[in-house]
Amino acid sequence: YGYVSATKWLSEIRATTWDEAGYWIPRGWAREGPIKTMSRIDVPRSGSDVEAGARPIAGVAWAPHRGIVRVEVRIDGGAWQEATLGPTASEDTWIQWWLRWDATPGDHELEVRATAADGDVQTDAEAPPAPDGATGHHTVRVAVR
Repeated sequence: YGYVSATKWLSEIRATTWDEAGYWIPRGWAREGPIKTMSRIDVPRSGSDVEAGARPIAGVAWAPHRGIVRVEVRIDGGAWQEATLGPTASEDTWIQWWLRWDATPGDHELEVRATAADGDVQTDAEAPPAPDGATGHHTVRVAVR
């Protein structure tokens, strides 16, 4: 921002092509910074109290340049259940999804995964955003009263 304390000094400038690995690539970062097939649960919020009975589980999913063809929800480690997908503007936008859940009293774990149009299923292996993009299933825990 122009302050003396934020001064940066260049020590080298090189013109390169895409074929040459940049500074971060040899240090384990992705060359292209991919956005992976992902989904999340927005309703209900993790840690919330939910009334028993018919309740929605809902959220969004995305897979840029490919689009989403399926979203599935698993409750308490049971079988995957296919959610209903909302309309989407293009393969590059996220898509809303929802599933009707007959919530029974007790503590429950809700988990979601998405499948992209190219067949890529969201992995359950958890990884942080850096250096190669976040992965894992979004999971929320709720208490049904």
